[in-house]
Amino acid sequence: MTDRNFHRAPVPMGDVVPGDPPVPITVWPVPAPHEGETMSNAMGVRLVHNLTHPCDLIIDLADGPQLARAVIAAHRHSDLQAARPVGWGREPATLIVAGWPLPNASPVGFFLRCRDSLVPGGCVAVLLPHGDVTLPVDVVIAAKRAGLAYLQHIVAADRPAQRGQQAQLAIHTDVLILTRSAIETGDVDG
Repeated sequence: MTDRNFHRAPVPMGDVVPGDPPVPITVWPVPAPHEGETMSNAMGVRLVHNLTHPCDLIIDLADGPQLARAVIAAHRHSDLQAARPVGWGREPATLIVAGWPLPNASPVGFFLRCRDSLVPGGCVAVLLPHGDVTLPVDVVIAAKRAGLAYLQHIVAADRPAQRGQQAQLAIHTDVLILTRSAIETGDVDG
């Protein structure tokens, strides 16, 4: 019998909230959105393909037609909500996509509405302009108060890092992926 040397996994470094597991950060090389729009076409395609399956419902609260195009191309169906301030429909969604900041909505109230409109395991993708280091923290805190969990942070950049070169990313958007737990605990603080 051979003697095996077992090593522990490295301790995660960075912004770790006590009691919460670290959140993975992913870089997506996608173009920046045009002025007045939430995302580029490539971002819409990535969100739809990475976070949904065929026949899943997507609620589109983003500015611009990019997500709607991606939904149609991927044979999903959506409930486009930008024009309707009241009611998101009765069918629960797998994905809700929104730009930030929200006009005329309290952050916790918005996330409570999102949680109530998601299937268990469904996600909310919040797209923020990159630059303000406190804004993602404020969004995550509001989402947690509404009972959503912080699942992933996506950094969207115009230029991917080149192998062997110092990373010079032109980051334009932070995408926070929040999820409704498939196991309901009923403990929403807020």
